[in-house]
Amino acid sequence: MRRERARAGLSLSELAKRAGIAKSTLSQLEAATGNPGIETVWALAVALGVPFSALMESPAPAVTVIRAGEGPTMHAERSSYAGTLLSRGPSGLRRDIYHGAMEPGPARESDPHNPGTVEHLIVSTGHLLAGPRDEPVELFPGDYMSYPGDVPHAYEALVPGTTFVLVMQHV
Repeated sequence: MRRERARAGLSLSELAKRAGIAKSTLSQLEAATGNPGIETVWALAVALGVPFSALMESPAPAVTVIRAGEGPTMHAERSSYAGTLLSRGPSGLRRDIYHGAMEPGPARESDPHNPGTVEHLIVSTGHLLAGPRDEPVELFPGDYMSYPGDVPHAYEALVPGTTFVLVMQHV
């Protein structure tokens, strides 16, 4: 977090203001003593103009295996959404791959990401309502969709045990 803030040339106060979070929260995150929800990290990524994965550490060996239930996982604050970063796009390649898991309940509402972001979604199990807030689509196992990630969008599990793969393509 600190590295990206320094790269952007922002003070702690300015980044906190742009992200809409408390300065004390940002200070805790930079000191690695906080435990932010996914909404907080997304807000910081947008405020910094970087992909979400730039704020998460990921391994860089030639062969990477992330077993089911392992890997860096972020939980939503207002829904049962959990996203696990599977692959961070290397320098020059701006895409990230996540495994998402949801249970029925409040939708995971997502604010727009950086301009030009496109999301690609493949449902693995369950039944999902996803996409731009003004035109969501019902998806079933094996279904694929892509949609602009730079507009408000949401994911909502319609049955227990819904899982999916999400590829975020950043411009």
